[in-house]
Amino acid sequence: MVKNPNKALKHVFIIILLFGIISLLGDIIYEGARSVNGPYLKLLGANAAIIGFIVGIGELLGYSIRLLVGYVSDKTKTYWLFTILGYSLLVSIPLLALAGNWQLAALLIVLERIGKGIRSPARDTLVSQVTKKIGTGIGFGITEFLDQIGALIGPLIFVVLFAATQEKTIIDYQRAYSIFWIPFIALMVVLFIAFLKFESYKRVKVGEERVSENPKVFWLYSVFTFFTALGFINFAIVGYHLKTNKIVPDMQIPLLYAFAMVVDAIAGLIIGRMYDRMKVKHKYAELSLLLIVPMFSIATLWIIFSPTLGLVYLAMFFWGIVLGAHETIMKAAIADITSINKRGRSYGVFNAIYGLALFIGSFVAGYLYEVSISWMVLVLTSAEVVSIIMFFLLKREVIR
Repeated sequence: MVKNPNKALKHVFIIILLFGIISLLGDIIYEGARSVNGPYLKLLGANAAIIGFIVGIGELLGYSIRLLVGYVSDKTKTYWLFTILGYSLLVSIPLLALAGNWQLAALLIVLERIGKGIRSPARDTLVSQVTKKIGTGIGFGITEFLDQIGALIGPLIFVVLFAATQEKTIIDYQRAYSIFWIPFIALMVVLFIAFLKFESYKRVKVGEERVSENPKVFWLYSVFTFFTALGFINFAIVGYHLKTNKIVPDMQIPLLYAFAMVVDAIAGLIIGRMYDRMKVKHKYAELSLLLIVPMFSIATLWIIFSPTLGLVYLAMFFWGIVLGAHETIMKAAIADITSINKRGRSYGVFNAIYGLALFIGSFVAGYLYEVSISWMVLVLTSAEVVSIIMFFLLKREVIR
């Protein structure tokens, strides 16, 4: 046990920063790719429905596997094994440079999502173990901030590489994908350092964890998560829309995504800090912040498909806030309503439900886009309205 509290706190910050750097490098790779996967698949011959299905099935498999990984990692305590294995599958992104058809590209894109599914419950459990010392909201906020720096750099790589030419060919995209070998190798090195640092850290007892003893709270929270994720529009569909309707040039599509990543990073820190402060003032008061997720999601849906560039940027601003909340307070809430012995499987269940919603939402959005954008917006908005109802049921349950 660490006797010096200041030394222990410093160790905690180092571990959190290492996890943040790992997330930064990972996001350079997969968020950079996600900013152009839609247009790339279009060039390879996929239509909107196919793209929506690829994105959806990738999210479904990636999140569904978290249920199994969360349970096994809790039982075996092999959190690092799953973390390392999951990050190693990011190799599929630079391998997209070798894809000659949309079927192979789709396989690699889905494989990357599976890798994220393998690592996420274990990694989040590891992070939650140390963030309790400084606050779960700000702890996840710091990792998300660094994460989104990478999410900004990734798309900007494509912006720079695409600046020379107007019409982008398959070769242009493949050359850009091959750049990601560099951050992938760096990520694996930092991951090994983080493993050694974490293993040398002897966790100190920081007091009893405050968790809900009512299982209904977790399940209401999961249902809330399902509907708010169901109505969250995927950027692949947005990117497809912007390219198909020639609202912006190709190089501005990843720039829009990069803008949203900046918003995500800043919003994550602010929301995370607010979460911790509200938690100190009143039991479970911090959960009230969850309401911003469906509210900003609805605002995004109603203006993201506007032909006016200013409104598109405003929509991406809202979209970034929602994503920042997803990655900070929605994760922090799981750590605060579940015990450490069940946290891996709780993250697994939470993410499996989240992934199912993303699969359904992405596929429905892709299908309805071809039928009517208005109908697509109406259906996704309805899901967010249901999530607001679930929020108030959750709030009533926790204050009993």
